[in-house]
Amino acid sequence: MSTQTPAPLHWKLVIDAADPHAQADFWAAALHYTAEDNSALIERLLSGGALSGEATVEYHGRPAFRDLIAVRHPDDPYDRETGTGLGRRLLFQRVPEPKTAKNRLHLDLHAGPERRAQEVARLEALGARVVREVTEPAGRWVVLTDPEGNEFCVQ
Repeated sequence: MSTQTPAPLHWKLVIDAADPHAQADFWAAALHYTAEDNSALIERLLSGGALSGEATVEYHGRPAFRDLIAVRHPDDPYDRETGTGLGRRLLFQRVPEPKTAKNRLHLDLHAGPERRAQEVARLEALGARVVREVTEPAGRWVVLTDPEGNEFCVQ
């Protein structure tokens, strides 16, 4: 009798946003990721009447969903029919309420001590804001916020 290990699950981190497309632009640049191109899927849904024009916007010259967009690692696989990533992804979804409390989950970017200051400066130029620098026996990192106030760290 053999026991099989279950296949790993695909996942994405979903982040609430007031402006999902601006957040996608920030995080795609911050992580050197690619914004997903769902335009072929959107055009199929529009032509079939399954999606209204009000549910779309123009994003970098192509149709996109108005209320959500994802960014993905450029080396990961994706579905060519839909543009949806099949690996490491962040999905930004529009919500009406603003951020009100500290994140319960956040990203840590690992630049290394030799590149930390350079990465922090690059992220600030993209719209991040430094909150504080932390030095503890366990290590050193910088806490920042993205343009909508979500905390993340650069180690």
